[in-house]
Amino acid sequence: METQKIDTLNSLIIINNDRAEGYAKAAEETKDAELKALFLKFTLQSKTFSEELRKFVPKSEEPERDETKNAGKLFRVWMDIKAAVTGNDRKAILSSCEFGEDAAKKQYKDVLDDVKELPAGALEVISKQNGEIQKSHDLIKSMRDAA
Repeated sequence: METQKIDTLNSLIIINNDRAEGYAKAAEETKDAELKALFLKFTLQSKTFSEELRKFVPKSEEPERDETKNAGKLFRVWMDIKAAVTGNDRKAILSSCEFGEDAAKKQYKDVLDDVKELPAGALEVISKQNGEIQKSHDLIKSMRDAA
């Protein structure tokens, strides 16, 4: 498979790894039962998305199951979530989550805007996941606005 196609798919796998790690940490730290349940749901969602995408990447080319962008902006955002959760400020937690969701939305948009030939079925999976990421973002945003 062409390197660019693999890199495109791997970028989505890694953004979902980042998202899963961030929500898992937030779920560990929050005392808010509603947020904990939501964060665990989004952790599972991201892991599922990552696994769905891995089906389109040769095993020898896929990122590690726990690979994230440790040096990247999204990872620092998730650290901000931890700090916000520790302070137990619901609006700050949700604002950090929305920022993380914005980064995931951007990654999906970039991939969909610059679609090169992808393996059969990959575009359908990416489009479906993009819709779910948008719904997650909208939920987080509405909860933040209500806080």
